[in-house]
Amino acid sequence: MKVENKPSILIIYTGGTIGMVQKSANGILVPVKFDQIQEEVPELDRLEYNLQVVTFTPPIDSSNMTPAIWVKIANTIERNYSKYDGFVILHGTDTMAYTASALSYMFENLDKPIVLTGSQLPIGILRTDGKENLITSIQIAAARNNGQAVVPEVCVYFNSKLFRGNRISKRHADDFRAFSSPNYPELANAGVEIKYFQENIHRSANKGILKVRTHFDENVVILKIFPGIGRMVFENILNIPGLKGVVLESFGSGNIPTTRWMISQIKIAIKRKIIFLNVTQCQGGAVNMGQYETSAELLNAGVVSGKDMTTEAAITKLMFLLGQGLEQEEIKLHLNKSLIGEISE
Repeated sequence: MKVENKPSILIIYTGGTIGMVQKSANGILVPVKFDQIQEEVPELDRLEYNLQVVTFTPPIDSSNMTPAIWVKIANTIERNYSKYDGFVILHGTDTMAYTASALSYMFENLDKPIVLTGSQLPIGILRTDGKENLITSIQIAAARNNGQAVVPEVCVYFNSKLFRGNRISKRHADDFRAFSSPNYPELANAGVEIKYFQENIHRSANKGILKVRTHFDENVVILKIFPGIGRMVFENILNIPGLKGVVLESFGSGNIPTTRWMISQIKIAIKRKIIFLNVTQCQGGAVNMGQYETSAELLNAGVVSGKDMTTEAAITKLMFLLGQGLEQEEIKLHLNKSLIGEISE
């Protein structure tokens, strides 16, 4: 039933654990329709919001997430943007950080909340975390102050915390505190009341008409450095046909081994117009290229510093920028600065 003068929220149900039930015979989790989720959360009727649902058919396990599905989500929001005050995306946790990062780059002049959430336990399980995550995400998506959205950015709500979407990583497979944002503070905390930290919330500077960019280039790879990484493996990765970009997961503040062949192979790849973006494999902190000799060589070779970006934000940003038809130097320039709050200024 439509409630007059109440916020309208569109729920986009893509799939994930929140929408699964156990098969009694073997315990395997299988997805269900959103109608069954609503039956498990009768509290939704008490919100007095205008709630509508778009369901992806079939629901998607987030391990099967692709850029094509990011585009489908973005197009769904774009088609319905003028009709709703906010959007809630139900999504599996395994790739939620990638989707949230990708969506953050896709929307220019966003002035409405896009809140991703999910759960560690299915909605029908007695101890599920899905109910609170869903209800509070809807409340955050509906929150307004003086006619303006309180959180007009792509964000993730999970286990009482609201995070910037392009700042999180999944850090735990089976704890309710699945996500962390080590390099950027939370946007809100849901206790007895939802407390918003206005100083941490991003607001579009342009305030123009919404623009949605949906092109990604998938010819990229994440290359994690580890002690003993073999030369043949390293060279073969950099010689993948069609490769355009590499997110280099380095040690500490951006360091790699001083092995001459490794630096040499990176320099050769850069001459072939492959873009390298250097991020730390540490859970927190930032790349500071030039602090040590090994990272100074990367800097001199033309490797771009990812500063304090997460790997998820880095790889989706690289795919996004490569898909925009920009010159290589333009891409490097954009990689090195914050587009939508993914890097600390």
